[in-house]
Amino acid sequence: QVQLVESGGGSVQAGASLRLSCAPSVSTSNGYCMGWFRQAPGKEREAVATIDTDGTTIYADSVKDRFTISKGNAKTVVYLQMNSLKPEDTATYYCVADQVDCESAWQYGVMSGRFPDFAYYGQGTQVTVS
Repeated sequence: QVQLVESGGGSVQAGASLRLSCAPSVSTSNGYCMGWFRQAPGKEREAVATIDTDGTTIYADSVKDRFTISKGNAKTVVYLQMNSLKPEDTATYYCVADQVDCESAWQYGVMSGRFPDFAYYGQGTQVTVS
């Protein structure tokens, strides 16, 4: 069982930056795809970014060139640096993890129209951009 603890959400004005952090309860450095999903009220869940064990990153088109996913020095904590925030980024952000290949998950999402569910989710952190 993997527990994911998020922090770093908040309320900011458009154009500002925030950094979200996700701390797993166990090591996820081997074989885990880590990432961030978000869900706004009345909208479908959206995959935002993922990072594989080798550091390969993938982003949703809506956040490319604005958001950066990374791992800490210990390769356990996962960060989401969010720059140039827009009102449409307002959502609850969830850290996610699963022992899957990140690229395969994105390919499944493109083909099926819905990103696959992951095994582990954090409690969610609210990001509000006005």
